[in-house]
Amino acid sequence: MRLRALLDTDALGLRLLGGQDELDRTVRGVMTTDLRDPSRYLSGGELVLTGLAWRRDAADSEPFVRLLVQAGVAALAAGEAELGAVPEDLAVACARHRLPLFAVHESVAFATITEHVVRQVSGERAGDLAAVVDRHRRMMTSGPAGGGPDVVLDLLGSDLDLRAWVLSPTGRLIAGPKATGPALPAEACAKLAAEHLAAVRTGRRGPHRVIIGQTTYSLFPIRGGGRVPPAPQAPRTSPAAQPARDVRESVLSDWLLAVEADAGDWADERLDLLQGVTQLIAVERDRRDAARTVRRRLAQEVLELVQTGAAPAEIAARLRVAAPVLLPGLGAAPHWQVVVARVEWDDGALEAGPLTQSLLEEILVDPLATGPEPSDRIAVAHTGDEAIALVPLPAVSSEHDGSETGVLADALLAAVREPLSSGLDGDGRLTLGVSAAVHSAEGLRGALEEARHARRVAAARPGRVCAAGHQELASHVLLLPFVPDDVRKAFTARLLDPLRDYDQRHRAELIPTLEAFLDCDGSWTRCAARLHLHVNTLRYRVGRIEQLTGRDLSRLEDKLDFFLALRMS
Repeated sequence: MRLRALLDTDALGLRLLGGQDELDRTVRGVMTTDLRDPSRYLSGGELVLTGLAWRRDAADSEPFVRLLVQAGVAALAAGEAELGAVPEDLAVACARHRLPLFAVHESVAFATITEHVVRQVSGERAGDLAAVVDRHRRMMTSGPAGGGPDVVLDLLGSDLDLRAWVLSPTGRLIAGPKATGPALPAEACAKLAAEHLAAVRTGRRGPHRVIIGQTTYSLFPIRGGGRVPPAPQAPRTSPAAQPARDVRESVLSDWLLAVEADAGDWADERLDLLQGVTQLIAVERDRRDAARTVRRRLAQEVLELVQTGAAPAEIAARLRVAAPVLLPGLGAAPHWQVVVARVEWDDGALEAGPLTQSLLEEILVDPLATGPEPSDRIAVAHTGDEAIALVPLPAVSSEHDGSETGVLADALLAAVREPLSSGLDGDGRLTLGVSAAVHSAEGLRGALEEARHARRVAAARPGRVCAAGHQELASHVLLLPFVPDDVRKAFTARLLDPLRDYDQRHRAELIPTLEAFLDCDGSWTRCAARLHLHVNTLRYRVGRIEQLTGRDLSRLEDKLDFFLALRMS
């Protein structure tokens, strides 16, 4: 379709701000983004939709527009819901680079524009896709009652005789056809997810062909944010037009579409059909992710209160706000658990916090649950490379027999180890720590430390995916909150005051070095990489720490004393 056609559709709420002479450009896809540099997700010809969250001041517009033009996009459409009128500096930058610019009225959702573009572009490629997309769009736009992704999968079965399922990267069945036979077995789901992640990590272009037993499946990636994988028959050759993308940034969070068929001999029209279907499912995925914003914000607020030592009454008030959002209709105040996760790559080149956040949200859904809705009770924040989940549990009754409830580390590990190990592919690790349930705001800080220490226990074990629960922790972690203040201060002063004084005089950063060294489990190479130091410089700093304190960081007892001192300080 051409840009000119977008202006002829009143329901899209588009107003042209610049680029009248460029309206004959062809639109080949659509992407929604608020990244400062979305170029790695662009393949050319897209209509880019943005809410302008990337713009902090006028100087940000020029580099943003330049990156879009270099990626070969067709046009930019900016929403008016956040800032009101589209900023003049953005209009000037678009005019300078001859990039058509539209304003999107605040009453129009980006999902509406995305669905329209997908429907039009796909309709031009294949007539059968147009029929499926149009029918599915009408059902989806009515909301959850319309059936969600399951509906389009039923249409694939009835119209095209294709059985298909939507799976999470952990192998959870999110959606499947309800009218064409039994559900896909859990073992097959896990195997398909593992094969898909392995194929993506090795750089194979989709769809990926997998045989389980006597059945052949073709696997298509479903990427959020309106990102569409390039067609297999049209590889890009210009490095400038297609910046290299590190697949590790999203491989553990993208959904996949598994089709019971061999797509290797399909015509281009049928391949286009399935790519269009993945775009529609991606819209549903984006809606679900948008709904997580409130829960993420609640988790972040509670985490900040806990980590800054806020009064228990203030934390309790925030939990009372969170409870009805996460457990609607619950009469009694819930118990809470804390789960901490970290994804680490051997080269340390990627910030893994957002990826870990999305992954932990998926991991904490009951593996036997289907559909996107069970994730609505998970609140996950991230800080640095660490993701922290606040998990609500129904209050335990007085007749409770003492058996384990809530999230169990062993169950998490069993559910996700096989597929995620394939996604980590020899150069990454996922470690998880699970706290015990607590029933008050006073217990949350201890639960957070408990989950973090459990994750450290998991990190000391071999394997790409490891988890540990509160049952495996040494008793000193549980006792830390009850150490008297005078004992705590005396203990930390003897160990840390010499380092603080030295840091103040020489700006030597011995305390941060000590924290990083312990956090890396005494690994010289990992710690040096994290601190961006040469290993010899790190050895010098550790030697200075030992000299000032009279301790030996190669001894377990001294490492433990420093660990306790840092935690109690």
